[in-house]
Amino acid sequence: MNLAVEENGDGAPVVLAHGLTATRRYVLHGSRLLERSGYRVIGYDARGHGESDPAPEPRAYEYSDLVEDLDRVLDERGLDQAVLVGVSMGAATTMAFALERPERLRALVQVTPAHFGLPPDPAAAPRWDALADGLERDGVEGFMRAYGDPPVEERFRGLILQALRQRMERHRHPEAVAAALRVVPRSVAFDGPDALDGLEVPTLVVASRDEADPQHPYAVAVEYQRRIPRAELVSEEPGASPLAWRGAQLSRAILAFLERN
Repeated sequence: MNLAVEENGDGAPVVLAHGLTATRRYVLHGSRLLERSGYRVIGYDARGHGESDPAPEPRAYEYSDLVEDLDRVLDERGLDQAVLVGVSMGAATTMAFALERPERLRALVQVTPAHFGLPPDPAAAPRWDALADGLERDGVEGFMRAYGDPPVEERFRGLILQALRQRMERHRHPEAVAAALRVVPRSVAFDGPDALDGLEVPTLVVASRDEADPQHPYAVAVEYQRRIPRAELVSEEPGASPLAWRGAQLSRAILAFLERN
């Protein structure tokens, strides 16, 4: 199983892990600020996503599988340590990795975390299955119909739908993304929120406010910052579009955090 990896820049390594249904493009959204500032930035498409191969079997999209892929990326790039930046699914993956192998991290960035290491809510499963069914049946159009109108303020809806369509069109293996949609939300990344209390890695938590991004509750990010001993929290100003969506501003926040730590 080959993973598509892109590398730019020289210096201390920063490894990017994207969210479910996204690709490596949707972490820093095209910003090159970290490379220009002296960092070696490595992004990869998760198994089944983007240009990466599907998993060897449809159930192999558990967080344990994703953590092993991240470990493999570090090994194959010759990295003993790295800064890990994860968004949503990637945030849970990098957090699970950090809790299992903290010696391999220089710092951790959690962008819009939504995972507390708890058993998934069964009531949410039909929504994910409907997205997978739509994607399998009618491709991107079926996925978009199943997704419907996002439950956010009207001024954000067009932007969300446009970005979602663009990223869904980047997948070579939509059937693999559908398999991931069925498995990842039912998977548990780590052993409950108490696990966060023992993480000693410098951590930046990037929150989104609920008006634009209710799938990644602001309260979850605040709890991450409260529990992780060396954590900082940043977010956009109330009423602004999420910091996590703006690559240049997000990169500046990450760069400032790394300079402090």
